[in-house]
Formats: sequence, structure tokens, C-alpha cells
Amino acid sequence: MRNMNLDAYRFSISWSRILPSINQEGVKYYNNLINELLANGLQPFVTLFHWDLPQTLEDEYDGFLSPLIVKDFQDYADLCFKKFGDRVKHWITLNEPYTYSLGGYAVGLFAPGRCSKWLNLNCTGGDSGKEPYLVSHHQLLAHAAAVEVYKNNYQESQKGVIGITLVSNWYVPFSNSKLDQNAAERAVEFMFGWFMEPLTTGKYPQSMRSLVGKRLPEFSKKQAILLKGSFDFLGLNYYTSNYATNAPQLKNSKPNYNTDFHANLTTERNGIPIGPRAASNWLYVYPKGIQELLLYVKKMYNNPLIYITENGVDEFNDPTLSLEKALIDTFRIDYYYHHLYYIKSAMRNGVNIKGYFAWSLLDNFEWSSGYSVRFGINFVDYKNGLKRYQKLSANWFKNFLKRY
Repeated sequence: MRNMNLDAYRFSISWSRILPSINQEGVKYYNNLINELLANGLQPFVTLFHWDLPQTLEDEYDGFLSPLIVKDFQDYADLCFKKFGDRVKHWITLNEPYTYSLGGYAVGLFAPGRCSKWLNLNCTGGDSGKEPYLVSHHQLLAHAAAVEVYKNNYQESQKGVIGITLVSNWYVPFSNSKLDQNAAERAVEFMFGWFMEPLTTGKYPQSMRSLVGKRLPEFSKKQAILLKGSFDFLGLNYYTSNYATNAPQLKNSKPNYNTDFHANLTTERNGIPIGPRAASNWLYVYPKGIQELLLYVKKMYNNPLIYITENGVDEFNDPTLSLEKALIDTFRIDYYYHHLYYIKSAMRNGVNIKGYFAWSLLDNFEWSSGYSVRFGINFVDYKNGLKRYQKLSANWFKNFLKRY
């Protein structure tokens, strides 16, 4: 990282590496990492929850399905502030609460693999029309509780800042019709506004309240006060965009988060993709979407301070390629170049952006895709002692950062 001219590194602390009983080896590991980063001129940006819930809390009370999680998360955050806050000046409470709720409780793709039985017989139980909303509700309250502890007990003495990282696609109306424009707007509200609206107003978006009805939990007045403005900065993850077209309400249909916003999402129009497809089947390259999303956030949510906390593209892991060929990732350079171009354009239009993190420094274990895809700007040789080699994109970043 130092060789590449980077000046910050974002990583997450694993809750289960620190607790349930304080694991000194885990604390020592993160202390060593933080100290080494600082010694090399890199600021640590630390995420407290990136979906790895301690199993004991899942067994005890079903994790984020229960309000009991709020106090446990607050205690865990408190411990991290105490142990590492003298050196960590940028805290992120949650990474992509949307993905955790959707993947784990609406479609059953990520742990704990819950969804409605009628959607997928392999799910471990669940209700895709209720549980994603409940889990998101508790994630938001856990976030607010952690921020409250930080601001009351640590922020002044440690001189740090705290935020949250949200993910959003951009949604392009499939046609110029008002119906499709409204559908695109609802899609953004159900993905991004679901979290951003409570963080700024203490309420869920009006479209969610009217379409989800009683299945959507409500915040008490006290909770709403804690949530409103509970971030010093917004972390924003952007990868891709979709077309959105209006989907009429079906009578007697079973409730499901994915159909609640009455929009059909697609990656192509008239047989033409919205952009080139990456290795992941959900990732189509549409750089202009990051500018549209940033301008939307500025307009709708009082122009918050933003760090782009993830942005990147993957290729298939092809074991038949020679190392020499595996390092040639000109498509990734193209991805970063165009996204950074549109970020700069958003900044010229007054969007308050303070930093940018590429996803990712290294090839990594990519959730349900495992090691079948590579997001790294540095190649990891899984067959040969995890040796690292710079891809062309790492070299491009090095030169780009040298100039700026």
C-alpha cells in the first residue's frame, strides 16, 4: 500500500474475533494491524460490522431478528472504541445493512439463509415479507446506539468521526413514461432511502410506509431522535445500475420485499445491456450511475460528507491463465478511470466527497461466489503461498496517485 502511494486502508473488525469473552489474541491482532498501518503513513478506516455475527447471538435469540441485538452491538462497539479509538479516527458502524437484510432474510443467499419457503425450499425458515424490514430496523437502532456511545464518551477526547456505509445501485427509468420514472424512484428509496431517510429524518420513506404498511416497523419518538443526524459522514458503495420499469400491484400476491416496490429491474433494454457485464452476474458497468447517485444524495439528503467506501469490478478466476496474462486487467483500469471521472464531475457540481476506496486491494473470498471471481487490483496466488503480484490496475493507481 505504501509503495502504491495509498494514504488510507479500510478494514473490518470481526465481532466474533473479539467477543463473547474478550479474546486478547484478537485484540492484539488488530492492535498490530492498526500500528503497522500508522507506521506506514496509512489512516485506518474501521468497520465494526461486515455481516459476521457471533454464532452464539444467533443461537441465543436469532441475532438481528431480535431487539436484544442493539445492546450487544453497543457493548461490542464500546469495547472497540476503548481498545482502538486512541489511534482509529474514522469509524463505520455497519457495512451495507441493505445487503445483510436482503441476502440473509429476503432471498436466503447469505447467512443465516432465511426467506419464505414458497420462494426457496432451501431456506432455513423465514418470511421475506417481514424479516428483512425487522432486521434493517434493528441494524439502524444498533447503529444509533453505537454512535450515541461514541459521541457521549469518546469523540471529544479521541477526536474521531463516525459514520455508516450504505450501498446503492442507480436506477434508470426503462422509458420516459411517468410510471417508469416513479418506479426508478421507488427502487432507489427501497434500496438506499430505506436507511438514509431514517438517518436524516427519523422515518422510513413515504413510499415504503404506504406500500409495506404494517409489516414495516415504526421508530418511537426517542429512537427517531437518536437516529436523526447520527453520522459525521456517509460511506457510499457503488458498483452498478439497473433499468426500472413499473410493475402493477398483483392482487392476492404473497408479500415479499423484492416485489413490494412495484418495479421490475432489468440489466438490458431492447436486447442491449446497460453496460458491459463483469464476472458477477449482477455487475454491469455503468460509470455514469455513480454521478447520478451522488447528485441524488446531495439533493435529497442535505449534501452530507461522503467517502466512496467501495467501487470496483471483478473478473473470473481462470486457473488456465499464465500469471503474466492474469495481471493484465485493462478493463479494470477503464472501470476506475471512468468512475473517477464521474466522481470528479459530481464534485464540480458541489457534492461533498472526501475520499475514495477501490474494492479491492487484494483478490478475496467473495461471499457466495467464494474464490471464483477476483476483485483485486493485486493478484493473490492461491496455489503458491498466497503470494501477491501487482496487476496493471495497481500500477495505474500508483501513477495516478503520484500525480495527484
